[in-house]
Amino acid sequence: MSKVIGIDLGTTNSVMAVMEGGMPMVIPNAEGDRLTPSVVAIGKNGERLVGKAARRQAITNPENTVFSIKRFMGRKFADSTVQYDRARVPYRLTAAPNSDVWVSMNGREYPPPEISAMILQKLKQDAENYLGEPVTQAVISVPAYFNDSQRQATKEAGRIAGLEVLRILNEPTASALAYDFPPERRETIAVYDLGGGTFDISILDLGAGVFEVLATNGDTHLGGDDFDRRIVDWLCNEFEREHGIDLREDRLALQRVKEAAEQAKIELSTRLQTDINLSFIAQGPRGPKHLHMTLTRAQLKQLVEDLIERTVAPCRQAMLDAELKTTDIDEVILVGGQIRMPAVQEKVKSIFGKLLLTEVNPEEAVSLGAGIQAGVLVGEVKNLLLIDVTPLTLSIETKGGIASPIIRRNTTIPARKSQIFTTSREDQTGVEIVVVQGERVMAVENTVLGRFVLDGIPPAPRGEPKIEVAFKIDADGVIEVTAQDQATSKEQHITVTASSGLSEEEIERMVAEAKEHDKRNWQRRQEIKTLNRADSMAYQAEKTLERYGDRLTPALQSKVRSKVAVLRQALRVGEIEKVEQAMRELDETTRMIARDFSVKREA
Repeated sequence: MSKVIGIDLGTTNSVMAVMEGGMPMVIPNAEGDRLTPSVVAIGKNGERLVGKAARRQAITNPENTVFSIKRFMGRKFADSTVQYDRARVPYRLTAAPNSDVWVSMNGREYPPPEISAMILQKLKQDAENYLGEPVTQAVISVPAYFNDSQRQATKEAGRIAGLEVLRILNEPTASALAYDFPPERRETIAVYDLGGGTFDISILDLGAGVFEVLATNGDTHLGGDDFDRRIVDWLCNEFEREHGIDLREDRLALQRVKEAAEQAKIELSTRLQTDINLSFIAQGPRGPKHLHMTLTRAQLKQLVEDLIERTVAPCRQAMLDAELKTTDIDEVILVGGQIRMPAVQEKVKSIFGKLLLTEVNPEEAVSLGAGIQAGVLVGEVKNLLLIDVTPLTLSIETKGGIASPIIRRNTTIPARKSQIFTTSREDQTGVEIVVVQGERVMAVENTVLGRFVLDGIPPAPRGEPKIEVAFKIDADGVIEVTAQDQATSKEQHITVTASSGLSEEEIERMVAEAKEHDKRNWQRRQEIKTLNRADSMAYQAEKTLERYGDRLTPALQSKVRSKVAVLRQALRVGEIEKVEQAMRELDETTRMIARDFSVKREA
């Protein structure tokens, strides 16, 4: 059986893990790194770049370099949070025909799942190269507070990349799995997960190998990116005040400032101040301008204090939903790169009053947990049970546009619940059932998951018919809604399949394109191997002439030099067929050298 890998598809970086010898281990990528930047770019020559290669060229190609795509997964273009982000990324966001967010790169529009699929495709290929076998299945983690559309968009990204997604796993839950808690211990833990683009808090009860999620909460638009932007805005404002130039209007300059801001933030986790130096960042009336500033840890804390404070309310709400006090929490796990910031750690201590666990690398914990869950699904990991909850309330729209809850958030799944409703008009013979997800009182302010009509209700005064609406949600989060008229037993139901906005035809096209890209990548790798082998062959032939040329006949020396020259010319042109032909001819000629030496030795 081939390996199932666990993937943390992060906003800033992605990580993959697998079970080896009963233990989870991080799989290094092709570059030998444990973290793969979640960055995709289309190069000047149309070449697709993913990971470190994409990040390296971001400064010179910002409009065609996409980062933080996770923030746009499953979102509508009209969302206020999308509009906020749209003004702060160098690449262009557009509205798809169905009003979803798409990304414009190099003259083509890409939906976020397809961009994410490019990242997953690289992870898949790197895992296959490392493990030496095909990888076709994965467990992928998502923020606990992702809604149904965002989760479905993540599953579709996996499908486009050629992966069967066995489970979508909540990131805080995955992190808890990564900590090897002894099964004999009974503990209640909080997982505080502040990553590059999202914040989650989960409360779990652990004991006897059972990981039961009691409550979860969070903010899917709060993370390290927002901290970086505060530094970027500070730098740009200070520069504009001094020189009268707004660096945010120059995409190249803005990308340089963004990278400098991120590096400054990282350095201030271990230092009290850092210098930010960007030479030739702008051109003024009297020549080039340079950015030279000093940022202290205290200044950074002031810049982001309100962002850190935004994590407090979700923590308190999760505690309230779990019906626990801070004294009931035994330990707090910190996850995500942003938790390295001292001010964040101070805030977590003030919330829970506990020592914080950071034994597992906070940037790798989620992937390790996903790897463990992958092991559970294939039977490689025994005696471990994960009981999760639904993160958001499931409701139906009732009279006046009110969202009437059926299954409330933090209900343990699988679950089934029902309620009795009635008609709102005289002699009403049909009702439309609109299924929504979210915490808002008005249905229109929540996410619509699906709708269907129950008709054939006998005419009757309003309020008399009794219609039972039942929700059923399984362990994978698949929702089934049934409406039944109790007088006639007539029934209608719908299986809610969330949509990222992509049609089946579009997904199939992207799957085919991903396979074609894989094929081209394989061909390109083979071509590079051939070119490298040809260069090595020419070099060896030249060294042979240099060492043993005086022992060869002038005619043979001339022939070898001629064949080497032909091969070098073919390499410069880069035509594989001509290179291979020149290699064959040089190989035949060098064999003549070996035969010549053999004849001389016999003589």
